Amino acid sequence: MRPALSDYRHLASGKVREIYEIDDDHLLLVATDRISAYDYILDSTIPDKGRILTAMSVFFFALVDAPNHLAGPPDDPRIPDDVLGRALVVQRLEMLPVECVARGYLTGSGLLDYQATGQVCGIPLPPGLVEASKFAEPLFTPATKAELGLHDENISFDRVVELVGELRANQLRDLTLKIYVQAADHALSRGIIIADTKFEFGTDRDGNLLLADEIFTPDSSRYWPAAEYHPGVVQTAFDKQFVRNWLTSPASGWDRGGELPPPPLPDDVIEATRGRYIEAYERISGLRFDDWIGPAA
Repeated sequence: MRPALSDYRHLASGKVREIYEIDDDHLLLVATDRISAYDYILDSTIPDKGRILTAMSVFFFALVDAPNHLAGPPDDPRIPDDVLGRALVVQRLEMLPVECVARGYLTGSGLLDYQATGQVCGIPLPPGLVEASKFAEPLFTPATKAELGLHDENISFDRVVELVGELRANQLRDLTLKIYVQAADHALSRGIIIADTKFEFGTDRDGNLLLADEIFTPDSSRYWPAAEYHPGVVQTAFDKQFVRNWLTSPASGWDRGGELPPPPLPDDVIEATRGRYIEAYERISGLRFDDWIGPAA
């Protein structure tokens, strides 16, 4: 018989995840159906989103060549029935205070940084780049890990050295870029461009560096259909950018620069977002989402 979620002590809430303590060495990481954008947790939820994020992370943890924090399978008996399919048993780690971002293309905050300074996170770039320009080589563009409700801030590699030391900073950069290239090459073979992504890392009791949290999900990555790629314009998205685009469109009526939170998402945007997330998972993994464990929404 599986435990109840109430059997575990709740430790923390993030924008999307809830963290529970299983024992001194293990945590239960639960992905909810919440969705965030522009540092707000929206009132609307996306059905099955927690299961999609978990399925995608499990697929990529197995694909990439890097140690990770998983401490059991997706159907681990320590996972309660009501969160089965959207929860994972993981090692308790000492998390590092850096968001490790890999960028293969110029977009988002990287584009704003480039337009203002000609650089991204202190890395000089050639003139004339535009929205969605592909870099000659992927960039390591780290950021601070902001508190809930605050915005991550891009930082230089020198700042990473100050935060974690030179040896660890080099490890983070090298591993981030290696993992990104492995996953991006795989996704491209499936017709999907992973434009950028972000990772979190932690260390175990022996000081080993482990990949943690989620990886290559539609929440943490930008996915573009390769067949439609065209630099100079905002790309079609299989990820959270679809929600961001609606929020900043006239249809939402929301002023991003104002003080009011974003409005609820309309049903068609909710359903289209769910469909895009599922399509990204199925195209990249080659698996059917209907076969993933846990109750459907």
